[in-house]
Amino acid sequence: MLNSDDTQLAAQVAQGDERAFLQLYDRYASHIYALTMRILRDANLAEEATQDTFLKLWSRARLFLAERGSLLTWLLTIARRTALDRLRLEGRRPTLSTADDPEELWQTIPDASTLPDESRWRSMHLAVQSLSPEHRQLLELAYYQGLTHTEIAETLNWPLGTVKTRLRAAMEQLRREWGEK
Repeated sequence: MLNSDDTQLAAQVAQGDERAFLQLYDRYASHIYALTMRILRDANLAEEATQDTFLKLWSRARLFLAERGSLLTWLLTIARRTALDRLRLEGRRPTLSTADDPEELWQTIPDASTLPDESRWRSMHLAVQSLSPEHRQLLELAYYQGLTHTEIAETLNWPLGTVKTRLRAAMEQLRREWGEK
């Protein structure tokens, strides 16, 4: 679902409009911070990664293509990459979750407003909850923790082929579930 207001604001940011930038910051900073905090597990690093994400928005807004997806999705992708790059730069590996309940892992993206993108995130959360704990764990390791297939195989002590097959199955099930919501 495209938010034409976001598209317009991104175009204005590309033209150097500070007010448009601040509107987008106010709208999405909590989402970006929640994701970076989940990955980095350090408030200072998460704040820096959030700031870096918005600096990238400021300098690269012209690269946003609304036909490819929502601005929030684009920003979250930038935030995820920024956070994972920061971990690699520091030579740290993402902390593996110690939670026994994978439900806890998916509570980090806030749903503070009723924007159309918020309803998509809420439906994504519900779709993830419908997955098996194993599928949720694989998605968490791959996408939140940023582990490679090989690292997931080492972490779970599974053969690499099993990881690839089960992760593909988890993504396919998530696509089906999310499409039904």
